[in-house]
Amino acid sequence: MKILVTGGNGQLAACIKDVSKGLNDLEFIYTDSEDLDITNQQHVAEFFQNNNIDWCINCAAYTAVDKAETDVDLARKVNKDGAKNLALACKSKNVKLIHVSTDFVFDGTSSTLYSETDSSEPIGVYGLTKLEGEHAIQDNLESYFILRTSWLYSEHANNFMKTMLRLAETRPELSVVADQIGTPTYATDLASVMLNIINNNSTNYGLYHYSNEGVASWYDFAAAIFEIADTKTKVFPIKTEAYPTPAARPQFSVMDKSKIKETFKIEIPHWRDSLKVALKNL
Repeated sequence: MKILVTGGNGQLAACIKDVSKGLNDLEFIYTDSEDLDITNQQHVAEFFQNNNIDWCINCAAYTAVDKAETDVDLARKVNKDGAKNLALACKSKNVKLIHVSTDFVFDGTSSTLYSETDSSEPIGVYGLTKLEGEHAIQDNLESYFILRTSWLYSEHANNFMKTMLRLAETRPELSVVADQIGTPTYATDLASVMLNIINNNSTNYGLYHYSNEGVASWYDFAAAIFEIADTKTKVFPIKTEAYPTPAARPQFSVMDKSKIKETFKIEIPHWRDSLKVALKNL
């Protein structure tokens, strides 16, 4: 099978490369925005016409949450129009699509786990454009898997784990927000689930939630990073209002993973266990 991976220079694509080593029956094409501009419908259509693709994993996204508040047009072009263009191309060439979305489609006012059937009320441009991308796929394609995830990190690229470790090299103390609650997700675990879906040539299409198990604040996440990495940096909890940002974040965005676990018969690691693996691999 031939698999197109957009956003080929990003964190999740790097993790797909890691977990696909040795899978000789799968051929991957990794593209960045220069190879394949997903915001250009004609370019996408021509690329699909010229390449015999079986699956597309869309890792391309505008993910700068704060910058999106003033860069609305570009965020929408990538997150909505790009998703639509890929969906249309997938439909025309009978390609199955795996698309990555986000917990930021929720407003964060719930006190219970968010399921796939809960209403989506994003409170920022990033979440809004990602939700629009979901709808664009659902309106134009049947053979899709939309995987909402949260707080992605890994050994690759820039992410919260690596930022904390970098700051710890020069700062004896750090303050981290403690009243935003979600779940850190090891991107390698997400990549493994994607390949599970592909290897089984699944037709259980639809919207799914995937993160690691467990619940944490950003403060909890930082404290665990420093504890496991055995750094001397002390971390202190602060409230969101003490660290203002251009974009509002959901206060609570923990997702219910029951559907994906039952459908694909998978076990999901706890975020602390996956964090230990990631830190060991650095």
